[in-house]
Amino acid sequence: MRTGSISRHCLTLLLLGLLCFSLCAEAQDGPLHRMKFKRPADLHAYFHYSGGRQGIVSGHRGGIENNLPENSIAAFENTLTYTPAFFEIDPRLTKDSIIILMHDATLDRTTNGKGKVSDYTWAELKQLKLKDAAGNITEYRIPTLSEAIDWARGKTILSLDWKDVPYAMTADLILKKRAVAFVMIGIQHLEQAQYYLNRNRNFMFAMFIDAAAKLAEVEKSGIPFKQVMAYVGPEDKPANKDLYNLLHQKGIMCMIAAAPIYDKLEPEEKRRLAYQRIFENGVDIIESDRPIELSKALLK
Repeated sequence: MRTGSISRHCLTLLLLGLLCFSLCAEAQDGPLHRMKFKRPADLHAYFHYSGGRQGIVSGHRGGIENNLPENSIAAFENTLTYTPAFFEIDPRLTKDSIIILMHDATLDRTTNGKGKVSDYTWAELKQLKLKDAAGNITEYRIPTLSEAIDWARGKTILSLDWKDVPYAMTADLILKKRAVAFVMIGIQHLEQAQYYLNRNRNFMFAMFIDAAAKLAEVEKSGIPFKQVMAYVGPEDKPANKDLYNLLHQKGIMCMIAAAPIYDKLEPEEKRRLAYQRIFENGVDIIESDRPIELSKALLK
């Protein structure tokens, strides 16, 4: 091969390499996938089952991929660079009554601190750094729920699990932030849902409904089905098919939590097949520690 041909060949390879690098960078660092909800009715409509929709991705505690810590805004943003998703997060109360994001009652597993969250003030906690899933200390710090709501506006939905925050404090913050259109609340008891509806009739709820009897209790309570998304448990069992159908008849979407079982399967191919099977069986939403991987399984 002549020198000129070699040079042209090298230049072609270089340009292809730069193009490939550019595409990869765009996939990871490009604009966020956004879900914009202006009114509570938009949120209700998003979770209304009508059939024929692609599966929905939920990031459990935001996700833990790319070495990012759970319940961190960095993890939320990382997920949204790859896929539309909403996020289940964990509000917890500090000693001086600031609502932060922290799943555990203690700091040891997810931060470089030790002891109970409730023994520390917000001024003390914001000095700590978060750990990733492997236990490595990162540069990221604990966010407040207020910060998470501000960040989520115009981007996604936040689903608040219940830890130790009084109902009134949660409702006050959501209403103060005018965030009813994109913040939903995880419900432990029907009385809890009634409290929130008395504060604002438009609140959206994530409820644990794993049997027809529980759905009947929700119906008897008068809570509007259009404001309910059903969490049916961590396992997609053949016996669940009738429950999925019953929920769908009421216009309610159903969700499986993959973190306890399916997210732990090895290798990745087993997880992909499990995610796909769950959606094929009639589940509408999967909540996963691996929301990016889950979204890729959906595309395949």
